[in-house]
Amino acid sequence: MKRNIILYIAKLVSIPWLILPNRLRKIFFTIFFILESRGDDPKKGLKSLFLIKDNLDWVINERALKYGSGIHPKHYLMNYHDFFSNRIKDGSKVIDVGCGIGIVSLNIAKKLTKSSIIGIDIKKKNIIIANQLLNKSNLSNVNFIHGDINNQNDIKADYVILSNILEHIENRAEFLKNIQKTSNSKIFLIRVPNFERDWQIAMRKELGIYYFSDVDHKIEHTVGDLKKDLENAGFIIKETITAWGEIWANCEYENS
Repeated sequence: MKRNIILYIAKLVSIPWLILPNRLRKIFFTIFFILESRGDDPKKGLKSLFLIKDNLDWVINERALKYGSGIHPKHYLMNYHDFFSNRIKDGSKVIDVGCGIGIVSLNIAKKLTKSSIIGIDIKKKNIIIANQLLNKSNLSNVNFIHGDINNQNDIKADYVILSNILEHIENRAEFLKNIQKTSNSKIFLIRVPNFERDWQIAMRKELGIYYFSDVDHKIEHTVGDLKKDLENAGFIIKETITAWGEIWANCEYENS
C-alpha cells in the first residue's frame, strides 16, 4: 500500500518535475544524496544511503517490468534458463517448484520438446499468468498447477528445479527431503542469490540493516551455506557456477 501511495504522489508531481532539464535533475539528486550522507556519524549516513538505494532498486525493477511488458528483462539478459535446460536430458519429466509466472518452465519446454514439464506455484495469480503465456506459446509439453508442493502425493519426476526458491524456506532440509520423497527425483537443479555477490551486502550486515534482496528471504547463501543445507537433506553438489550475483548448483540425492 505504501508503494502505491508513492506511485500516486509521483504521478501528481511528474509534469512539473519533468519540465526541469535532465541535467539539472541529476545535479539536484546528487546534492541530495551528499547532504543525506553527511554528519558526524558516517554509519548513520551509510544506513540512510542504503535505504534510499533500496527504493531506487524497487523503481528500477518496476520500470524494467514495464519495459519487458510484464516479463523482467533479466530472463533474457542473464540467459540463466540455459543452466537448467542444458543439464536435463530431453525426454525427461521435470518439476519446476515455485515456477512463478512460468518463464523457466516455458523456456525448457520449448528447448526440450520431448520432455514433460510441470510448473507448480502456491500463488494462484502466478499460475493464471503462466497459463495465459502458455496459451500464447502453443506448447503441449508443459502444465501448470496451483498448489503447495508439500501437499502433492503423486508428482514423480526425473529432475526438480528450484529457481530462487530455497532462500524463501525456513526449514530447508525438511523441504528438500519432502520434495525428493514426493518426486523420487535424484537430481535437483538449484539457483539461489549469492551473499558474496557484492561488498555492499557484507557492509549492510555489519551496519545492522536488512541485507537480503527480498523481504521474504530467510537466508542468502554462500557456496558453503548451500552445501551445508544440501548435505543436511542428503544431497551432494556435483557442480556449482557463480555468476550474475547467483549460485547455480547441480545436486544429486545420495541417501538411500
